[in-house]
Amino acid sequence: RQEPRFAFEKIFERMRQRRAQIAPNDSQERFESLGVDVFRGEAKFLSPDEVQVGDEILRAKNLVIATGSRATIPNIAGIETVKFFTNETIFDELSAKPESMIILGGGPIGCELAQTFCRLGVHVTILQRGDQLLPKEDRDVAHFLERRLVGEGVRIVKNADAHSAAATNAGKVALELLDRRTRNDRGSRSVSESDRPVELIFFADALLIAIGRTPNLRSLDLKAAGVEFGEKGIRVNDLLQTSQSHIYAAGDVTGPFQFTHMADAQARVVVRNILVPFQFLRQKMDYSVVPWCTYVDPEIATVGLNESAAKKQNIEYNLIVQELREVDRAVVESESAGFAKILLAKGSDQILGATLVCDHAGDLLPEFVLAMGHRIGLGAIASTIHVYPTFAELARKLGDKYNKTRLTPTARKIFRWLYRHGRRR
Repeated sequence: RQEPRFAFEKIFERMRQRRAQIAPNDSQERFESLGVDVFRGEAKFLSPDEVQVGDEILRAKNLVIATGSRATIPNIAGIETVKFFTNETIFDELSAKPESMIILGGGPIGCELAQTFCRLGVHVTILQRGDQLLPKEDRDVAHFLERRLVGEGVRIVKNADAHSAAATNAGKVALELLDRRTRNDRGSRSVSESDRPVELIFFADALLIAIGRTPNLRSLDLKAAGVEFGEKGIRVNDLLQTSQSHIYAAGDVTGPFQFTHMADAQARVVVRNILVPFQFLRQKMDYSVVPWCTYVDPEIATVGLNESAAKKQNIEYNLIVQELREVDRAVVESESAGFAKILLAKGSDQILGATLVCDHAGDLLPEFVLAMGHRIGLGAIASTIHVYPTFAELARKLGDKYNKTRLTPTARKIFRWLYRHGRRR
């Protein structure tokens, strides 16, 4: 059987073309066509009411800080001497397929790109500082993804602390780290006899750094504006006002969720609060129903609480789990690996959180986001007609499972009596 062949450069070129098609949505020309004055350059505060951009000094009644974030670069010896990529640069700067790649970080970006490049024929190693991939997700979800990645050929090293980097004469990147638990190519664990940190050196043709994001605050001179900030970003209240009430902040500079859709939601709140003249009409930012999706295969989408978060907060819950192999569309498309978990408030059908691990998980999640936002219970989802055969049946099956839990022994006896009585008639 002949392995499929592909042209790495053509794949990347097609990707760049598709990206160029959506680039105008955020272009200077689009904003100018909407009547927005655009000033290009590095901005900094001169006072709480003044911002300088180049030679221009701008004054306004209200100001919004939305400078985004950049890839976090680790403080390890020699990192400045080697060529490395981030998710922001790799698609523009990588000109040819590397034979091997080290990915520093096992969060969403690291896992997404690990699977991508592995499927393109690159020997990928993930170095994760913690003891699980996707630290925000439940362990069973992280373990599911780990098994999938290892099965596809990704090497995973956990509990790994990189402390130096160097370029070799052969043009490779050498990354040295201390590691207590070394995992081989198949993911099995080996521990040194003394269980002490072991010096390991990994070599690869390319290094991708994916350990998180850092708010873009350095050049703003926030102290001149009297705006309070910390390592995680600018401090804001529920109205997204900074310590200066006429200055707002939105997006990655505020946290705690660094997603494009989160920035969009915050921007809508900011615009409303600036335009609305009355305090009682202003909107507070609600972080209890924030969805996110990790675009691995299969996708992993989450909203609200997962089991780990509920346990940390001592919140009692009931758990409903549905395997994807019981969804006909998934079976037909040979994509039946995966599951869904719903956390319900103890003794009710109020949804506290949902995690979907399946194809199209990001597209299926909004049904649960809507239900949580409008306090629609899981029982109501069961009574909603879902098109057959679609992946959306996953939601109905979860609702059906909840309804079955409501059938107490007494209720079962009543239904049996009604059934027998109906047959005699």
